[in-house]
Amino acid sequence: MSAPSDSIEIRLERISQLFNMLDPFPFRERDLDADAEEFIVGWARELPSRQPISIVIHLPADEAAQPEARGVGDAIHNFFRDRAEAVSRELRELFRIGRHMLVIGGAVLAACLFLARMASDALGGGTFRSFVVESLVILGWVANSRPLEIFLYDWWPLVRRRDLLRRLGEAQVTIIAVPPAPV
Repeated sequence: MSAPSDSIEIRLERISQLFNMLDPFPFRERDLDADAEEFIVGWARELPSRQPISIVIHLPADEAAQPEARGVGDAIHNFFRDRAEAVSRELRELFRIGRHMLVIGGAVLAACLFLARMASDALGGGTFRSFVVESLVILGWVANSRPLEIFLYDWWPLVRRRDLLRRLGEAQVTIIAVPPAPV
């Protein structure tokens, strides 16, 4: 059986190489090894974003015959679905923080505009008046720079990562038994 050219290919000597062996959870709930996760995610980023992902694991025939081999696909799916859900929670938290910052920034902007108007009336004309008024207006807008950054830019990378992890959570996982090399 030949793997598609746009699939993620992994060659292992043992199934255990794929998983973090310090993780105390049962096999199907175990975390992937950090290097294995980085390899899979890195390769998945290079694949077309609109196509399903296929992961092909090449194992020696005796390892491929182990009962754990049948659960590798479910373990990989569980791991990446959990990671996608964690990124979704991170995204929700980012928007929550952004909303709070926007309320604070809006209040600071309103106060600065009010103070600028008062300073303009109180200080009359001149350079000092212009300096105070412009400084207050700038301060008000700077107070909104971070919430605007969150709502305009910061969330995009998280959505892309979440979508990639969801695709990996649905990836077709195939185990290919590799015959022993002739001696």
